[in-house]
Amino acid sequence: MLLQGKRALITGGARGIGQAIVNTFAAHGAQVVFTYVSSEARARAIESELNNRGAKVIALKADAGSYADSEKTVEETIRLLGGIDVLVNNAGITRDNLLLRMTEEQWDEVLQANLKSVFNYTKHTAKHMLRQKSGSIINLTSIVGEKGQAGQANYAASKAGIIGFTKSIADEFGSRGIRCNAIAPGFIATDMTSTLPEQTQQNILDKIPMKRMGTAEEVANAVLFLASDLSVYITGQVLSVCGGLNR
Repeated sequence: MLLQGKRALITGGARGIGQAIVNTFAAHGAQVVFTYVSSEARARAIESELNNRGAKVIALKADAGSYADSEKTVEETIRLLGGIDVLVNNAGITRDNLLLRMTEEQWDEVLQANLKSVFNYTKHTAKHMLRQKSGSIINLTSIVGEKGQAGQANYAASKAGIIGFTKSIADEFGSRGIRCNAIAPGFIATDMTSTLPEQTQQNILDKIPMKRMGTAEEVANAVLFLASDLSVYITGQVLSVCGGLNR
């Protein structure tokens, strides 16, 4: 129960890595609010299942890329939980295309959902954390933000931006007891990667020293570590969860 008594806000918690983080946090005693955009039935099912197990989990509909939505969500989370000890900025999308085929809309959508969302939630949550002089902010980036990837210039730019943002926030808030770190997943077995052609998946596996994709739960365990008091002297870091791909 590494998060017993802690209150967490997780964006994009209705599927994939986000859902695994919600499940892991609830299993370790945290009270959790998570956001979703369109997966209403799925979010309610997660909420119901975890509450039936004795956890306190609340799903809120919100667009992470909206400044106004994020402000309302943070205020509602504080009202429901009494405060926020852990913020996990997980919400994100892909709109992959080669640069010359990429539309302005595809660029803007990804930067708004992936990068602006991190600014939105961190700014609104930090005001509360500064008052309580404690907190852990964890941002989900990607090894693509460090290595780049053809066909993902928008996604790579958004994830690289998260890394720079994370280090800056760690510097700004470290003296006030607030930590800010990033998790950089590699190729993780999710709905997104399952749609890749078999040969593409094999090409990926050939490059990974551990010869397999990671699981959403393995990423969630890394997030758990950074959310818990086991990592109280760690800030401004990027932890890769990639099976040795980024080395």
